[in-house]
Amino acid sequence: MTNTATADRLFEPFRLGPLHLPNRLVMAPLTRNRAGADGVPQPMMATYYAQRASAGLIIAEGTTPNAVGQTYPNIPAIHRPEHVAGWRRVTDAVRAGDGRMFLQLQHGGRVGHPDNSGLMPLAPSPVPLPETIHTPAGRRPSVVPREMTAADIRTTVADFAQAARNAVAAGFAGVEVHAANGHLLHQFLSANTNRRTDAYGGPVAHRVRFVDEVVRAVAEAIGPERVGLRISPANTVNGIDEGETHLIYPALLDAVADVGLAYLHVVFADPGEPLFQEIRRNWAGTLMANPRLPAALPADAGRSAGETLLTAGADLVSLGRGFIANPDLVDRLRLGAPLNQVREGYSMYVGGETGYSDYPVLDTALGTALATAGQSA
Repeated sequence: MTNTATADRLFEPFRLGPLHLPNRLVMAPLTRNRAGADGVPQPMMATYYAQRASAGLIIAEGTTPNAVGQTYPNIPAIHRPEHVAGWRRVTDAVRAGDGRMFLQLQHGGRVGHPDNSGLMPLAPSPVPLPETIHTPAGRRPSVVPREMTAADIRTTVADFAQAARNAVAAGFAGVEVHAANGHLLHQFLSANTNRRTDAYGGPVAHRVRFVDEVVRAVAEAIGPERVGLRISPANTVNGIDEGETHLIYPALLDAVADVGLAYLHVVFADPGEPLFQEIRRNWAGTLMANPRLPAALPADAGRSAGETLLTAGADLVSLGRGFIANPDLVDRLRLGAPLNQVREGYSMYVGGETGYSDYPVLDTALGTALATAGQSA
């Protein structure tokens, strides 16, 4: 049975730094591969995000801060003037719908391929992705990435900072630093992908250093109140085996605790897990939590899981697939209206508006009837 007080909290306003969010429901960053081959956001992306402007906050999909950081084909970028101009069209459309947006900065590290970026991927160590990767010619064997030198590390940190400045110039309210899901920053944290013996490898205190430097550089570039950090403890996606998960995240959060970040975003959060509970106790700032949902999207798109996370101490709840299929997800959840189901075959790599910007919105008459019924119940 739904706890009414907790359920109502999903739709309460929330103050996130300088932003006033109309509700606590966040659209999670979702890779959709609808940018141009050059990384420039396409007009359909402005339509797609503007349709979802009723979310308390939209975190736009993982966007590469430099050319070598590209993961898959048709991933958006934010390191050239034309990228900034393309994203400006998106943020203008969302702002016209009274929406608010952050941009996720995502460097793929070893999750990349020369057929996608034209460059050999960089990573903490020359350990290849243990699976094939999507390219314009289909799935291809992964390549052995080049181990980053000290100069590469300094350049990459600077690229993240410049990408954050570019994002603000493009109209974003802030950025999310992606240290999750097996991408570059997560690769530095994880024992099986970071085999370095210098100041960035070995003990946990060294493995968190690169993430700390990126976060601080980005915060210095645009202000910490505009910066979020995304983590995914114990997530094994993209061949990750962290090792001492129970040590990594307390050390990382201690390292960045004094930065004053806008939020910490925990992916696949489980309120019953001791590590999540420890993170909530020790993280003094805003905590955004993304619930772990089954492979088949629940009928409530994760609403009940989100309510449980709020009860466990989360401040904001991010949902992904529910927003893919329901541009008006916030209204549908508020009214208890039926939800569209995700057309899985159109999620990634196929391009076009089908399964992207063509999901129907709630019929106005039905919405009015549901609202009236709820008021009279």
